[in-house]
Amino acid sequence: MADKYYGTGRRKKSIARVYLVPGTGKITINKRDIDEYFGLETLKVVVRQPMVATGTEGKFDILVNVKGGGYTGQAGAIRHGISRALLQVDSDEYRTTLKKAGYLTRDPRMKERKKYGLKAARRAPQFSKR
Repeated sequence: MADKYYGTGRRKKSIARVYLVPGTGKITINKRDIDEYFGLETLKVVVRQPMVATGTEGKFDILVNVKGGGYTGQAGAIRHGISRALLQVDSDEYRTTLKKAGYLTRDPRMKERKKYGLKAARRAPQFSKR
């Protein structure tokens, strides 16, 4: 059993580098505790989903380096990274569980670009007949 497992997760503009180290289940994001980093409880749940699905919570310490995007995108990127790192731990056992839950799929939804003649991607300037 190796001492470090790595996975890269992406979501929107966020990129997370995730390391799993055998330990007690402590999650550290950008050198801060998860409770300190994420204010919303739902985001903490999102980050822990792959561990709960595979029944590995409390077996690994998770070290995360995440940058870009907002906190929701970052939480999604971390989830993706943890799922990929878990495959390095035991690919055959965890793949079906994680795949079924949809944690291995890179969410392709991105911000749509702004078009010329419009105020935003689809928002047209206000129209008045008179």
